Amino acid sequence: QVQLVESGGGLVQPGGSLRLSCAASGRTLSQYNRGWFRQAPGKERELVAAIDRSGTTYYADSVRGRFTISRDYAKNAAYLQMNSLKPEDTAVYYCNFGTSWTSTTIVPGNFWGRGTQVTVSS
Repeated sequence: QVQLVESGGGLVQPGGSLRLSCAASGRTLSQYNRGWFRQAPGKERELVAAIDRSGTTYYADSVRGRFTISRDYAKNAAYLQMNSLKPEDTAVYYCNFGTSWTSTTIVPGNFWGRGTQVTVSS
């Protein structure tokens, strides 16, 4: 059984940085795309960033230039470096393996973590 576990969330002041990590266990998922979604209270879950096997990345307009996604296939892991954080980045962030996307469609993969809370506030 595959398990994804996120870590690295917390409380940070506006302008600060956090690095989220996602570790997968139970099965090797080295060839899977990785994605990070987030969900703020009262809002739908949205794709923030994703990376495929070739290294092609996707970023939501709201985070482009501030967030960077990366992955480590050897460690079965994914990361999200978040810089210049804003209060509107406050949400629960979810790791997802198997994410796919086109210019018009986003399809989450079958594997989800339980989420980690990120709160940006002074």
